[in-house]
Amino acid sequence: MHLRLPALLLAARPHGETAVIARALTAEYGLVAAYVAGGRGRRLRPVLIPGNLLDLQLATRSETQLPFATPELLRSRGALLGEPLAAAAIGWTTAFTATVLPERQPYPPLFQGLSGLLDAIGSGAPARDWLAGLVAYETLVLRELGFGGEAPVAGDFTQTLAALDRLQPLLARYLLADRRGDVMAARSRLREQLSRME
Repeated sequence: MHLRLPALLLAARPHGETAVIARALTAEYGLVAAYVAGGRGRRLRPVLIPGNLLDLQLATRSETQLPFATPELLRSRGALLGEPLAAAAIGWTTAFTATVLPERQPYPPLFQGLSGLLDAIGSGAPARDWLAGLVAYETLVLRELGFGGEAPVAGDFTQTLAALDRLQPLLARYLLADRRGDVMAARSRLREQLSRME
């Protein structure tokens, strides 16, 4: 198998001395895990930041083998790591997506939704402008994974925060019941940042 496709990096876990296991979301193949040689090196470290859009080349000998990946940066969101609210939003959405999606099952609407949300966060717009997109994305994940989810009602910032709060127990119960730990902590950090804007 040899593929080359755009992918949103969701997570990069150290493996061995210099490599990483990257988890990325693609439109055609869904969530894919891949081995990136030298991923912790100086050249690839800025490329393998969660939220970055990559041109990902995957190669493997069989469907059961972990693919080898060669990533190239298409769009960096590394500069946003210095902005606490944007960093918290990207940290939550990427960790959440990496945790709840099954591997190698395509969800094109989730790829498009997450791409649009990350673009909105990275545009420099205030959270008031992209928070409804975050609520819509969480609702879309629930719906795509078969747990329903009402379409969010457009409203002001306070109403959107209330919609975000209503989604929290649904996400915890249906998608993160057995793996809440660090992932829900990322959402709590984001909510704490947002509460300062009320």
